[in-house]
Amino acid sequence: MTVASRFDLPEADDFTRPFWDAAAEGRLLIRRCGACARAHHYPREFCPYCWSEDVVWERASGRATLYTWSVVHRNDLPPFGSRVPYTAAVVELAEGPRMMTEAVECAEGELSIGMELEVTFRRDGGGNGGVGDGGVAVPVFRPARPRSQGQSSSVAQPSSSRR
Repeated sequence: MTVASRFDLPEADDFTRPFWDAAAEGRLLIRRCGACARAHHYPREFCPYCWSEDVVWERASGRATLYTWSVVHRNDLPPFGSRVPYTAAVVELAEGPRMMTEAVECAEGELSIGMELEVTFRRDGGGNGGVGDGGVAVPVFRPARPRSQGQSSSVAQPSSSRR
C-alpha cells in the first residue's frame, strides 16, 4: 500500500488501483455484480446486495443527477481551507449507485436536486506520494453540457464490454 504524504489524497492498494488508474486516464469505473447484475460504488470485493464475490470493474457513463449537496464555507483542515467555499455533493450515477463527490463549475444558486451532471477529474498531488507517480485524478461532477450528434465529449463513454 502506498502511504500518501497528504491525508486528503486517496491511497491505492492492489484492489483499488484499477479505479485510480482509470481516473488518471479520464475514465470512471464502478463495480457490477455478475450474480444479481446490480452496480455499486464505492468499490468492494463483494456485492453489497447479494454478497456474491462475482464482481467486475465496469466503465461508467459519467452521467449523473444531483441527489443532495452542501456548500462548505469553512474548513480549517489544510488544504481544504484554501478551497472554500466548495460544494460537497452526493450524485446518483446513471448506472444506479450514489457517489460522494464534489460539484464544480456551478454557483450555489444554480444547483438543484435532479440536475444533470457529468464527470470530470481534478488532478492533484503530482509526485507527492499519492496514487501513482504522476499524482491523483479525483472524479468530481459539473453541470452536463449538451451533446450534439457526432460530437465527442471529455466524459467517459459507456463501454459495450465489461471489465
